[in-house]
Amino acid sequence: MQLGVSGRRALICGGSKGLGHAAALALAREGVNLMLVARSEDQLRAAATALADETGVQVDIFAADLSLPDARRDLLAACPDPDILVCNPGVRQTPDNFRTMSRADWDFWMEAHFYGPLDLIRAVVPGMASRRFGRVVNISVSNIKFPQVNFAHSHAARVGLAGAIASMVRELVKDNVVINSVLPGFFDTDALRTNLHGHAARGNTTYEAIVEDRLKMTPAGRFADPAECGDLIAFLCSAQMGYMTGQNIVIDGGVYQGLF
Repeated sequence: MQLGVSGRRALICGGSKGLGHAAALALAREGVNLMLVARSEDQLRAAATALADETGVQVDIFAADLSLPDARRDLLAACPDPDILVCNPGVRQTPDNFRTMSRADWDFWMEAHFYGPLDLIRAVVPGMASRRFGRVVNISVSNIKFPQVNFAHSHAARVGLAGAIASMVRELVKDNVVINSVLPGFFDTDALRTNLHGHAARGNTTYEAIVEDRLKMTPAGRFADPAECGDLIAFLCSAQMGYMTGQNIVIDGGVYQGLF
């Protein structure tokens, strides 16, 4: 299928590796020019060079910590009018007990996973609406559908963003601007490996045992290739997706058992 987005411009948060990079690659293969954002300039440069060499699209980079309001402001000045925005907070989901978290801890998670994506979305959708094309994809996590113990801080921010998006989309869809979220499960990324090593250390067990446990939880019996999520994101950004908006799409190999 031709996705009808060749020549468009995409702003990809967390675009140097993992699921953000997978989305960038899938879109670049469709002829979309890119602005990649991440904290590490070295990793961004390497990713941009590889993407440009493979696909021939224009790839710009912006090194920033998007959990900081000033960084978001500077990014929007550098890339004010993307046709596509992929929100992908670069703060890894780590466990913490709500009883011991300070207000500053809660504020950090809200800034990274609620205010950060919301600021970017609010800034770019008016231009998208005026041009009558806009695609926003928010990368969240599958377990906001079934909240886990010791992740109240992450769930609060992510579910809050999902609620805000669900309200916003009804004002935008008439202008061919749609916003959807993908909810990934276990994908074979550096972030997953880091998290599983952390779980092993906290549980006084081995990394291999933790991996085995997670695979038993997953009906697919494997961790997913990041490209599988990248291709889904690219499809959600396609010209054909103008009638689908406000959806939270689980991609987790069958872990989530609910109907809705």
